[in-house]
Amino acid sequence: MTGAYPEGMASSSDTAPLRVVLFEDSVLLREGLVRLFGEAGYTTAGAWGDAQDVVERVREARADVAILDVRLPPGFRDEGIRAALAVRAALPQVGILVLSQYVEGVYARELLAGGEGGVGYLLKDRVTSLDEFTDAVRRVRERGTVLDPLVVQGLLSARPDPLATLTPRERDVLTLMAEGRSNANIARQLFIGVGAVEKNISAIFAKLGLEESGTEHRRVHAVLAFLQHP
Repeated sequence: MTGAYPEGMASSSDTAPLRVVLFEDSVLLREGLVRLFGEAGYTTAGAWGDAQDVVERVREARADVAILDVRLPPGFRDEGIRAALAVRAALPQVGILVLSQYVEGVYARELLAGGEGGVGYLLKDRVTSLDEFTDAVRRVRERGTVLDPLVVQGLLSARPDPLATLTPRERDVLTLMAEGRSNANIARQLFIGVGAVEKNISAIFAKLGLEESGTEHRRVHAVLAFLQHP
């Protein structure tokens, strides 16, 4: 059944523990993440070292979020990202969080295509805070978008036009928006007021020709949707 769980296997409710599944070939990292999720109050509904039968595994686990390494057996090339795209297509209600050793812009663009939210792309070596990591899982579940700052920089640098029309401040705000940060957090990061952030965001949308979508995460999603189109 494409796009939904089978009857009687609905996704977890808002009050139930968040259910995650993990596809990671490193046994140590896999076991460490399972322990971390337990401490965060999440339920690990499955953990595997490969991405075989990924859609069926995710569906049967009734997962809220699927976490995948980009490179998995047998080829250790792009198995994880292809598995993530398969889950995204078959079970769009499932959040996708991809872990990678490197900034791979092509993979990030494929994953983010459409800008619907509920996706994340983090670099393993830069995940230094366990609280931030578990928060990233939660935000993906809530249809937010979580990107490593280096990934954001790569996406932005690949689009010199019309981003070249943005002021340095607007570019800073856009970068933090694409990382999934709130207006209040952006204000703290840039040492400006929330009102100034809102004015910069309005200017960004005007320059990029982006219209309001009316969704909770419309700013992040609109920016990401823009970045994905050539």
